[in-house]
Amino acid sequence: MTQAQSPIRVALLGAGTVGAAVARQLYARGPLLASRVGAPLELSGIAVRDLSRPRDLPGVPEALLTDRPEDLIDGADVVVELMGGIEPAHGLLTRALEGGAQVVTANKQLIAQRGAELEALAAERRVGLDYEAAVAAAVPVVRVVRESLAGDDITWIAGILNGSTNFILDMVARQGMSFEDAKDRAGELGFLEADPTEDLEGIDAAAKIVILARAAWGVPVRMEDVQREGISQLTDHHFDTARGTGQVIKLVATAWRSGTPESPKVEVAVRPVSLAGDDPLALTREGGNTIVIETASAGALRFAGAGAGGEPTASAVLGDVVAAARRVVAGRS
Repeated sequence: MTQAQSPIRVALLGAGTVGAAVARQLYARGPLLASRVGAPLELSGIAVRDLSRPRDLPGVPEALLTDRPEDLIDGADVVVELMGGIEPAHGLLTRALEGGAQVVTANKQLIAQRGAELEALAAERRVGLDYEAAVAAAVPVVRVVRESLAGDDITWIAGILNGSTNFILDMVARQGMSFEDAKDRAGELGFLEADPTEDLEGIDAAAKIVILARAAWGVPVRMEDVQREGISQLTDHHFDTARGTGQVIKLVATAWRSGTPESPKVEVAVRPVSLAGDDPLALTREGGNTIVIETASAGALRFAGAGAGGEPTASAVLGDVVAAARRVVAGRS
């Protein structure tokens, strides 16, 4: 085996729903991933907060689990952060980038709030920072905005970016549930956390549209810039009124550019909107995500798919891992 083909050490930080799915898929698809990267991927360890907690990791050696993430980072080629939250994730990824590791994360709040700082550090260290899974899980919209449409002029982005609230609104619109019953049902099925504030108040969707706006126009959009209104203040009267006019209420995240492409002014918003029943966003079912991007040359482009869940999110994470591992192989050549 040549030096370029020697194993690429992957450190995984977090073994929750998404982290466990990533670990399982790394093992299950080892030969396939190795063929796509040009070198085998070796899971060097999995950092968890509580070693005593049972994990859904069949086939993954228990000896890989550790509560010392720093030890994993220092020897890794690729660091994958799936812990969530700002700290300690920010400090750990800063350490990884400063040490020259490629970094992959699905942490939307971290990228929305501290992403510019982390990207500057990645550029300084000449390593990658990939976060496709931070927006719309399996739907490859971040890479499309950053790379595929880099030669076009994006003028507008709109999307259903939070599957939890969309599930609630879809149950009301299509099954005639009351708003409160739909929220209860979403909680029972795991679409909502014990504290659903981030979803219901549009904070989750706001982070995602901030990430897309920054990727589209390269401007320093912040969470504080989002004109944000959640769905918690909606009542059955709002839904009855929309239904009577053939409309559907959806929580829509939007970003639009005014000014010139060279000197853009960008506005971002998240708010409940009444849409015609045949609108592409109105047709988004259950926990799905849909994003529409308007461009000068390509016109309107639509992307839709699973916007949450362990396996779909792991698909996006592993796509970034492959890209990061390819950079490691190229750097060895």
